[in-house]
This record gives sequence, C-alpha cells and structure tokens, in this order.
Amino acid sequence: MIDRSVPRRVLPAPEPRGAATVPAALPVRPRIGRLLVLATVFICAACGLVYELELLALGTYLIGDSVTQASVVLSVMVFAMGVGSLLAKRFRHRPAFGFGAIEAGLALLGGLSAMALYASFAWLGESRPALVAFSFAIGVLIGAEIPLLMVLIQRIRRQDAGGAVADLFAADYVGALVGGLAFPFLLLPMLGQLTGAMVTGTVNVIVGGGLVLWLFRRDLSRRCRWLLIAANVTVLAVLASATVLADDFERTARRAVYGAEVRVAVQTGVQELVLTGPSTGSPRSLDLYLDGRLRVSGYDEYRYHEALVHPAMTGPHARVLVLGGGDGLAAREVLRYRDVSSVTVVELDPGVVRLARTDPMLSALNSRVYEDPRLAVVTQDAFRWLRGPAADDRFDVIVSDLPDPGITPSTKLYSQEFYGLAARALRPGGRIAVHAGPLATRPRAYWTVDSTLRAAGLRTAPYSAGGRLTGFAAGPDRTPLGETGAPPQDWGFVLASRDQDPPLRVDRDTPALRSLSTRSLKDAARDAERTRVPGLPPSTLPHPRYS
Repeated sequence: MIDRSVPRRVLPAPEPRGAATVPAALPVRPRIGRLLVLATVFICAACGLVYELELLALGTYLIGDSVTQASVVLSVMVFAMGVGSLLAKRFRHRPAFGFGAIEAGLALLGGLSAMALYASFAWLGESRPALVAFSFAIGVLIGAEIPLLMVLIQRIRRQDAGGAVADLFAADYVGALVGGLAFPFLLLPMLGQLTGAMVTGTVNVIVGGGLVLWLFRRDLSRRCRWLLIAANVTVLAVLASATVLADDFERTARRAVYGAEVRVAVQTGVQELVLTGPSTGSPRSLDLYLDGRLRVSGYDEYRYHEALVHPAMTGPHARVLVLGGGDGLAAREVLRYRDVSSVTVVELDPGVVRLARTDPMLSALNSRVYEDPRLAVVTQDAFRWLRGPAADDRFDVIVSDLPDPGITPSTKLYSQEFYGLAARALRPGGRIAVHAGPLATRPRAYWTVDSTLRAAGLRTAPYSAGGRLTGFAAGPDRTPLGETGAPPQDWGFVLASRDQDPPLRVDRDTPALRSLSTRSLKDAARDAERTRVPGLPPSTLPHPRYS
C-alpha cells in the first residue's frame, strides 16, 4: 500500500553529459566571448552568401538563362544545407575542431569556386556539372555551421534554446544582408569574380580559424590544434597563390575560349565585352562577344543589319529610334539615308558605346557613326526610357536591335508591355523592326515574338536572313563557332506597324545593299511562314513565355 500522506519530491532528470554542458575555458569574459562568436557568425554568413551569388552570377554568364541557374543553385544549396546540418551531429562532441575544419574547407571551396567553374567552361566546354557540385559541397559546409556554433555559444553561457537560436540567426541574417550588398556593389566591380571569391575565402578562413584557435584553443588537443593550424595555413597559401596567378589564369582561359587573338577584354557594370581579331587590317576579322556570346561577326554582320534595318526604312524615316545597338552597326545602316534627320540610340551599357567609339577596328566597321551630328546616345534601360517623357517625341522607325528573347535578362524587352510602349512612340504609319532570335532552331520563341507584337495592337510581317552560326564563344572541341563547317544559322526578324500591314520590300532609293532585295525578302517571308507555330499566347511581364 502506498502512503500518500507524505508528498514525494520529484527530482529533475540529470542532463546528459556532452560538450555543450561543460563550460568552455575562455581567455576572455563570457560576454565578450559570446560577442566574438556572434561576430564570427555575421562574417561567415556574409562570406557564404557571396559564394552563393558568385555561383549564380558565373553560372548565368557561362551557361545562360539566369532563372534556370538560380533555381539550380538555390535548390541544390538549400538541400545540401539540410544534409550538412545532419552531418554536423558527428562533430557535436568536438564542436571547436569541427567548426574550424568546416571553415577551412568552406574557404577553400568557396574561394576557388569561380576559378574552377571558369576552367571547366574554358577547357571542357561544360560548366554545369561543376556548378552543381560546388553548390552542393558549399551548401553542406554552410549547413553544418549553425549547429556547431549553437553548441559553442551554449558552452560559453547556457541560455534557453530559443534565445540562442534567435541570437545566432539574427547575426546570420544580418551578415547575409551585408554579403548580398557587398557582392554587386563592392567585390564584383572592384575585384571581379575570380579575385573577389578568393578574397572572400581569405576573410572566411582568417575569421573562422581565428575564433577556434584563439577563443577555444583550450578545447583543442595538441594534435587537433596543429591540424587546424596546418589546414588554415595551407588554405591561405593556396588562395594567395591563386590570387597572384588570377590574371595569368584569366588570360590563358580566355584564349582557350575565344582563340589566340583576344585584343580587348573589359568587364563593365553590365557584362563582359571581348573583342578578338588583329588591331589593324580588315574589320571583317573582328568578333565582338557579350557575356560569352558572339554578338557581332565582322565577317557577315552586314547580312544581319541590312535585314534588320532596311525593310523598316521603306516609307517616312526622318526620325529613327534604335533600341540596343550600342555597337553602332544598326545606326550605320540608318545613317546611309541622307534624309534621316535624327537617330537616337538607347543602349544600357555605356561600355559598348565607349568601345564602338574608340576601338579602331570596331569604329571602322560602324563607319564612325558616333561622329555623325545626327546621332544622339542615351545610356539607359530601353524599357525605362520608353516609359519616360523622352519617348513622347514620336518616331517614324524603331529598330529593336536586342539580344535573343531566350536570354532571361532581355525577356521583358520582348513582352507585350514593352511593345505597347514602343507602339505608343510611333508616328502614324511608323514601323518597328524586331530581332526575334533564330527561326530555324527556336521557332516557338520566334513565333511568340510575333504573337506578342500582335497582342500589342501591331500588324506583323515575319521574315528571316541567313548568316554565320552564332552562340557561345566556343564549343566543346574548342573550335570557335562559325569555323566548324556547320551550316549558317538564320536570323529571325519581324516587321510591324500599328496602322496597316507593313510592306516587306526595299525601295528603289535604298542605298546599295549586298545581301538584300525585295525578292529575297519575299522568299524569306515564305520560308518563315512554313515554320509558323499557331495559337501561341503572348509573352507578358507576369507570364513570360520564352524559355
């Protein structure tokens, strides 16, 4: 029988012994120690986000389609962070050593990730496997940080789990904010992608290693201490050597991508510009690459620009607007008409305009159009410019000389909203000529441009023109595109008008053309019509249809 007259004393269950329950022997007061741990969380979070943004930026640059690359990097990295959190359990009894080892590995992988991706693209012709591998590996290491830091901060001073998590995540999120802002506004413009990643890795290993080797040094055995010292010194030496060799590496890799005659390589705030070919001689030997894609081939660029510009010049053409086309080549064709009174070029990247003005070969190719007093340049996003008051001055002709619609950053410039703004800027009877991407290889994207123009209230006349195979700088066999013997790829265009069906012809008073005639335009229109994909919905800002 149980005697209930005397209340029993309920004793708390004993806490399991572990690393988190043993107070750390620190060289500073506990409050200072906590602040140092939170400061380390802040800096490591900033470094981690820089690695993530490096992978996103370089993946978009090397592979294209920023939406796909962002989805791949973010999803793989978030999944890997979960894996890393689980793996961190193996280090919970030696959290200081585990955290130090993880930070050394993270600094090495993150610091060299940009160089490894670029090397994979330059010499193997494919960087997507490397992108996925680095995203996973870096994500695993980032995911293992917080559990170990949780153990370390609890060893300094025990507090409730909710409060500790709140402190750690507050420092982590603020650090991520600083890293996210530092990458585009500080690291990328000042150091570039390769050196910026290595400098970030250097900061990462110094801060992470310093915290463990100084603040928690008494938690480390002699063997573990020397292992971490050797690992951190090795990582610092590797990153320092890579930083010193970064310029030589970049030149060598660029030659592997673009060929031996890389004459100009400039990283603007918008994109990378590369000019290849000799500095003297015929401009036909010049090639201009924007973010790794062949944008202008001096060999046959005239086919593209004649087909883009001259059908739109049939009719009144006193005032002409060129959207994009900072290389000056579309403006060159427009200014061949003596009765053109003004040309406005709206180009996002001032670096392209600067190169077109100053480079002797490119300025020879564009006939030095920037010296013509009839031409004015606006360095602004075309969408934003069309929404502003300057577009209220109506134009007889609008030439949309923009990248392919499949390139994600340009998708909004092929939207129904964009074409509605362009139509508003046309004078009665005016025409708009649009570069709509390759017709033979991407007919669905091409005919989506046509349906989008129609949805904006414009009447269209589709056509195409043949030219050199274009695309990325080089294929897996390292042969520059266009020299592989592959058949030429066509360029697709759409001529549109608001008031009437646009006439697809060239007038008798058109300047002498090398590749275009009314007959060839009619044939090109018939060929284009055979590829029509009916019933495609228009592309809009909230629902882009290009892939």
